[in-house]
Amino acid sequence: MSNPLDNEWDGLRVVVAGIGISGFACADALLERGAQVVIVDVDDTGNRRERGTVLEVLGADIRFGAEHVAALPEVGAELLVVSPGWTEENPVVRDALAAGIPVWSEAELAWRLRPARNPAPWLTITGTRGKATTATMLATMLSAAGKRATSTGQAGTSLLESVLHPEAYDVLAVQLSDFQLRWSSSLRPLASVCLNVGPADPAAGFGRIYENTEIACVYNLADPATEELVREADVIEGARAIGFSGGVPAVSMLGLVEDVLCDRAFVPQRSTSAAELGTTEDVRTAGAGVLAAHNVLNALAAASLARAYGVAPSAVRDGLRHYYPLPHRLNLLARSGEIDWVDDSAATDAFAAAAGLSSFESVVWIAGGYGDVPVDLDAVVQKYAGRLRGVVLLPGEGTAALREALGRHAPDVPVSDSGVQETVGMPEIEPVMRSAVERAAELARPGDTVLLSPVLPAPEGEPFSARGQAFAAAVKDVQG
Repeated sequence: MSNPLDNEWDGLRVVVAGIGISGFACADALLERGAQVVIVDVDDTGNRRERGTVLEVLGADIRFGAEHVAALPEVGAELLVVSPGWTEENPVVRDALAAGIPVWSEAELAWRLRPARNPAPWLTITGTRGKATTATMLATMLSAAGKRATSTGQAGTSLLESVLHPEAYDVLAVQLSDFQLRWSSSLRPLASVCLNVGPADPAAGFGRIYENTEIACVYNLADPATEELVREADVIEGARAIGFSGGVPAVSMLGLVEDVLCDRAFVPQRSTSAAELGTTEDVRTAGAGVLAAHNVLNALAAASLARAYGVAPSAVRDGLRHYYPLPHRLNLLARSGEIDWVDDSAATDAFAAAAGLSSFESVVWIAGGYGDVPVDLDAVVQKYAGRLRGVVLLPGEGTAALREALGRHAPDVPVSDSGVQETVGMPEIEPVMRSAVERAAELARPGDTVLLSPVLPAPEGEPFSARGQAFAAAVKDVQG
C-alpha cells in the first residue's frame, strides 16, 4: 500500500543517530524508500556491527567511532532521526538544531510512513511508570473485541515494524516515552493518556501526548499534574477530558464501586448510570497471584482508551481475564511455606519500587544496585518502613545510600548483605542472587512476601531482566 509521501523520500539525505533496535528500523525503512542514509554510532559493540553489516548491504553509509558523533556529518543532511538517549546535549543533535535541520524520533517517522488508506489509529500511552503494562492490557482488550491489534513501542519492539507490518493492524496500543514525544510533532492519536508524573520527571515532556488528540485525553485523578497537562494541551475540537481513579467515578470518569470497574464516561446516560467493565479480581495478575492497586489503575487507564475506541464493556472484561503480566513486573514465582516469592526486577527507581512495596503487608525486600540514587529514595523507605520484615542488599555503588536511608527511617529492620560483594569489577549476578535468596529465606516468616524490587538500576550494559532471571533460578533452586 503506497504512501503519498513515498516520492518525497527518494534521494532524501538522512542521518540516523544510533543503530539499536529503533535506529535499525528507521534506517531500513528509509533505505527501502530510496533515501540516502548515513548512520553514526559511538561504537560497534553488541549487535551494532551485525546490524551495520546488514544496512551496508542495503546501501547505508555506516560510521562507527567517537569521531563520527562529535559533530553532525558533513553530508548535506536534510533530516536527522534520533534513537533513544540522543538528547540536545549531543553534538550531532545540537548541530542539526543549529542548522535548522528537522529532528525526528522513530515515532514521528512511523506516523509519517503510515499507509495512505485506512491507517490504524493510535491509542497512545506515556508516564513515568506503567506504560508497558497498560499498553499490553489495552492490546488484550482490543483483541478480545475482535480487532487485529498489538502493543508496540516497548523496549525491544519497533513501532515502525508494527506500522509497516505486511498484515495491517486495525489499531495500535502505542507506548511513548518523553524522549519519543520530544521529537514528534505530527502525531494525532485517537485517544491518549499520561498515567503519572514521577517526582524527578519534568511534566512538560509527557504533556505532548495530548497534543492533537481527537476523542479522549485521559488523566489520572490521583496525579493532579496529569489533569493540568490536559488543560494545557492543544487538542482537536471536541476531544473530551476523561479521568480515572481508584474511587467512585463521577460523570466523565472511570473508577471503582466497591470491587467493580465502572465507566461513567462512554455510556449514553452517564449522568445516571454506568457500565460494568469487570472486577478487581479480573485484574489479579499471575493467576492467583498479586492484586496490586497500581495495576487496577493501569487497567482503568487501558479501559478508558479501549472505550474511547469503541470497545464493548464485555471485551474490556474478557481482555482483563486473559491478560498475563509482562515478565519481571510483580510476577509470583513461587509459594512455599506460606511465603510468596515475587519478581519485580523491572522496578529500577523509587517510584516503581513504591508501587511494589505498597502491594504487600509484610515484605522481605531484596534491593540495591548501581547508577544515580533516586532523589525520592528516603521518602519511599520512610513511607514503607512499617511493612519491612527485613532487607537484603545487593552490591552496587548506589546501595550505600539505600543502607543509610534504612538506618534513618527503619533502624529496627534487620538488614543483611547478599554475601557476595564487589572486589575487582562487578560480581556475577547468579551467585549474588543465590546468596540473596538464601538470606531472604532466613528472614521470611509465614505470610511474608520476598520481593525483588531493586529500586536502583542494574550495572551499565546489563538488562534489568538479568537480575529477574537469576532471582527466578535461585528461588527454584533454593525452594526446591
